[in-house]
Amino acid sequence: MTYPAMASKFSQRLLGLRAKLLRRYEHGPFVRCLSGLYGCRWRRYERSRGQPEDCCCSKLEGASFALLVAAFCLTLLFLYFWGQAENDYNDFDWFNFGHLGFWFPWSVVLLVISAGFFTYVTVLMLLAVCLLSEGQKLHLHWSHKVGILISLIFSVAATAVLSDLWGEEWTTLLLSFQVTAPYLHLGGVLLMTSLAWPVALHVFRMNSSVRRGLIVGVYLSVLLTLYLVPLGLYSPCIKQKGTLGPAPALIGHRGAPMLAPENTLMSFEKAVEAGSDGLETDVAISYDGVPFLMHDHNLQRTTNVQEVFPNRTGDSAAMFTWSELEGLNAGSWFLSQNPFGTAGSLRQEERQRAGNQSVCSLQDFLQLAGQAQKLVIFDLYRPPYGHPYSNSWIQRTLDVLYNVSSIQSSQVLWLPSDQRSWVHQSDPDLQQTSGTRLPLEELQRNNIVRLNLPYSSMSAELTREYSAVNISTNLYVISQPWLYSLAWCTGVHSVTTNAPQLLRTLKSPLLLMSPEEYNLMWILTDVLSFMLVVVIFYFHRWRERRLAFCSDQEVKQDNGSCRQNKPEMGDIWSVSSSNCQTEKMLNLATVTEPSRQS
Repeated sequence: MTYPAMASKFSQRLLGLRAKLLRRYEHGPFVRCLSGLYGCRWRRYERSRGQPEDCCCSKLEGASFALLVAAFCLTLLFLYFWGQAENDYNDFDWFNFGHLGFWFPWSVVLLVISAGFFTYVTVLMLLAVCLLSEGQKLHLHWSHKVGILISLIFSVAATAVLSDLWGEEWTTLLLSFQVTAPYLHLGGVLLMTSLAWPVALHVFRMNSSVRRGLIVGVYLSVLLTLYLVPLGLYSPCIKQKGTLGPAPALIGHRGAPMLAPENTLMSFEKAVEAGSDGLETDVAISYDGVPFLMHDHNLQRTTNVQEVFPNRTGDSAAMFTWSELEGLNAGSWFLSQNPFGTAGSLRQEERQRAGNQSVCSLQDFLQLAGQAQKLVIFDLYRPPYGHPYSNSWIQRTLDVLYNVSSIQSSQVLWLPSDQRSWVHQSDPDLQQTSGTRLPLEELQRNNIVRLNLPYSSMSAELTREYSAVNISTNLYVISQPWLYSLAWCTGVHSVTTNAPQLLRTLKSPLLLMSPEEYNLMWILTDVLSFMLVVVIFYFHRWRERRLAFCSDQEVKQDNGSCRQNKPEMGDIWSVSSSNCQTEKMLNLATVTEPSRQS
């Protein structure tokens, strides 16, 4: 084949590609499905394609789309908020139990409902974006408008109620950003980049320069903000290799409450088997002076007191004698209520043993910890007024610690603040532990060697400050891997957890990366996004200008006539511009090529 023939063939293919790019494609079945699902407009005559100078929707539909965007943002925010609050679902369910009087997994129900609303709104958003990308006008069905309004009301109401009753969970949300922010940034950039196609399509079809500038300005402002977000981002999990400290020690919160009834001997044995470094519990004094383990101030939640003592259900646990407490069942509730959804994973013999657990004494607890050489930490409840040991509860606890159990004093993290000076003088080997954050001078004056704080107090700066004066930090209650990973990166020394069997399996923090790796991910993402956005905007600008030019030529030659090609397979709608000068040049090239060869 001669050079002129090859050049002619290449020119022919190039012009053919250009002709295809200058056609408007309508994918009939796809658009029919989109319009049907979004606006219940299944028939062709019910749909309306936007013309180059038209807006994508009427003012009413524009307001509906704005409401859809608002519902999407709020349902996403609430779903993310409640998903990150999973660490405290158990506390939320027991909070409701205390007010309603019966157990129900409200946290899971709320998660399912929020996920359902978010999925519904997201599908509508995808349908709207696809319709806009196809050049279609938006017509949202009235039933979807009602559904969007319900989703919006639910998200606002749920957020307001939870903020009022459980406002500290917003701290959990802020902590989660320290772990997920790099990946949220990546997702946000990808989302805005994918919106470049419908935005550019409609922007360059608008006649109003003011409206065009406003839309482009808003879009580029959001995109630029996302590009620069990493400049103000902080994550302790972005750190140089070799600077990560040891994993925080694990202290079983009331034992291993996911594997056995809390505060029972079986629960603490399970925590030891799971590799816990310490055990945490709550201690009360019985009416006849026996220290025993019970978190709640009454026995209703974790025993069968309603069956054995129906008239004393609301009485303080400390007002029962030890013989009465020993006769209660402290395990059957775990199987019937299944607070963590894990009871079904127990073997048959474990289920039988769990169902027969009784109230555990402090003596048995300390004996187990001493034999296993585990640290212990406990809250000590002062008996109510009128109790025989209301003024000697600390001495009674120390008597058990020294005279009955085999545990060493150095294994005990002494948390009670009452009579701390006297306790320290009596036994300097006890590790004095503070449950409140105090000035360093006061902590040192009280011989504090460890802080026991809620995980919401997590701070790398404070941890380093306390470590500098040999005060270690324990955070409670951390049961989710992402939260444990954050505590690990922050430099926390130990955590109290409901899931020692889960956290012990982590070999390194989740989502850990070096600054170089993150900078590469950030810059590469932004550069690729910027290039795609520029290409998409340039393509639509070039395409719409060529279509407008060819349409003007057709108006001059044919007095404004245009034609539509509707093949039987029925999906291509071509403006006369696609048959403008391009097709004439193609025909000319096709005719001249054989003549040259002959």
